[in-house]
Amino acid sequence: MQKLAIRSGPGGGAGQRRSPRRSAGVRLAALGALGALSASLLLGACGGDEDSDSPAPADTAAAAQALGPVAQAKGEPVRIGVISDGQSPAADLSYEFKVADATVQYLNEHRSGIAGRPIEVLQCEAQADPAKATDCANQMIEKDVVAVVVGSSGAGEQIWEPLHAAKVPVMFYTANGAGSLGDPDSTFILSDQFFPLVTLPVQVAKDAGAKKVTVVAIDLPVTTGLYQVTRPAFEKQGIALDVVQIPAGTADMTPQMQRIVDGEPGIVQVVGSDAFCISAFNGLRAVGYDGPLAAIAHCITDATREAVPGDFLKGMTITATAPIGSDDPAIAVFEAVVDTYGKDKGIDVTEAGAAAMFITLSAFRTGLEGLTGDITPAAVTAALKGMPEKDLPGATGLRFRCNGKAYPDSPAECARGGLLTTLDDKGKPTTYKAVGVTPIED
Repeated sequence: MQKLAIRSGPGGGAGQRRSPRRSAGVRLAALGALGALSASLLLGACGGDEDSDSPAPADTAAAAQALGPVAQAKGEPVRIGVISDGQSPAADLSYEFKVADATVQYLNEHRSGIAGRPIEVLQCEAQADPAKATDCANQMIEKDVVAVVVGSSGAGEQIWEPLHAAKVPVMFYTANGAGSLGDPDSTFILSDQFFPLVTLPVQVAKDAGAKKVTVVAIDLPVTTGLYQVTRPAFEKQGIALDVVQIPAGTADMTPQMQRIVDGEPGIVQVVGSDAFCISAFNGLRAVGYDGPLAAIAHCITDATREAVPGDFLKGMTITATAPIGSDDPAIAVFEAVVDTYGKDKGIDVTEAGAAAMFITLSAFRTGLEGLTGDITPAAVTAALKGMPEKDLPGATGLRFRCNGKAYPDSPAECARGGLLTTLDDKGKPTTYKAVGVTPIED
């Protein structure tokens, strides 16, 4: 693999299923608010993992089998960009670049790169800074990359805007802006953006035979608007929605949790950073709540496992990026890639962001299978838009197709549904289940 690395400077560089009756503006407004909420949680956390136990060292023969036969890329490199926040004051996501390096080595040695040609990577660290994010995008344009893969970023929209204007295709695992989500032209997003806050609680309610979801949510400027526009999605499923917003930093939530329990909550979902969720969980435990409980993935970290008794976490349903820690053959490929190409780089395969980077780069290459001729931004865009539905690498049961029809109101989304898992008495994932996955139409 060939790699170029750049660091952005402070200045800018150069030049549940969709209802047919829901307006595009409503869905995009909700997704824009969801993106802002997600960015706030990202910047307020120091990282997120799905299983804190490091796996045992991979068996060499098993790793070789997971990687598959050698299929070496040859010829003139195809240059792509990778942008992530990397090391910022709020969080250290620099492992995403390490995963990108390892994944590209794997793709070049075992998957013939892109159209048989080796992938060359140009990296840029945005540091969650809008100006630096814009600068990263402009540098990618100046370096003539054919596409950009974006990792975790609190400034995703600032990365997207210059690339979109330059017609450079962009692939995200998850996005955080209505502009990128609503782009029908050259943006491709691999996760169902409504899944954590709509599909998850609705599914848990249905499994429990409940008719109500009570959400305990961190009180941010976007939270009220988000749940105003997602409420119809709950109502369409026959589920009532009650949202209790609590300010960040509230250490003792016992009074609020008592009112929730007294009010027949149905099922409870907690939405916030791990510190917020710890207070909510301990408040619910203090008042004796023993009903169904759901949470977004940001809630469950090592800090949560240390601060909340395992008997309370047991049975909680959360979303998952990938089946981390399981014997799933799709995630075994990711683990083999890290063990083979990133062994001495300190990559923690239990980090959800690490799996997401592997998934995004691998899916980008998968979407370009069969590409021939000149590899240009326009050719890459056309190939991704024209690809048939395929399995999402690293996440058995999930599929993707980027023809704009997964959710026509937000045409950049390429997937429906996601993974759910329940926690054991140590707060760790057990089995994984794909939920809400349906074929994406022609």
